[in-house]
Amino acid sequence: MAQAAPVPGGTTRTTRPAVTTGPPPNVLDARAHRIGRLVLPVVLGLVYGYWAAANRRSGGPITGWNLLFGFVTAFVFAVVLMALLAFAPRLRRELRALAWAVFYGCSFGFLYSQASESVLRSTGMSLVIAAVTFVVLFYHYYTREDAAGHRVG
Repeated sequence: MAQAAPVPGGTTRTTRPAVTTGPPPNVLDARAHRIGRLVLPVVLGLVYGYWAAANRRSGGPITGWNLLFGFVTAFVFAVVLMALLAFAPRLRRELRALAWAVFYGCSFGFLYSQASESVLRSTGMSLVIAAVTFVVLFYHYYTREDAAGHRVG
């Protein structure tokens, strides 16, 4: 029952294509990647800054100080994200997972604290987010790299 049916000509027919491994094809060129490395953190920073400013004003009127707060928050978020994108790949997998976990935890805790929550609740929630992020990213890096940081097939 597990054998392929014979076909004319003496060869057997397989129904599944051969499985290929390797990285997916790169659709974009190097210039698009360079632009994306700059545009993505800026766009994410603007979204984050708007979100923080909206949380801070709690549905009140938009003021000049609120706009300034949003743009400063966006700038700091974008700069830290760019630095992390540049330097994290050079770190070992444990430190890389820890760096991203700290970034996610701090950014979430800051947003949560702007919504008029207590410092203890903001800290607790950000620690939970950071811990979950660390576990997920450590597992991700641990299963895809060796101890030297080289990708495993």
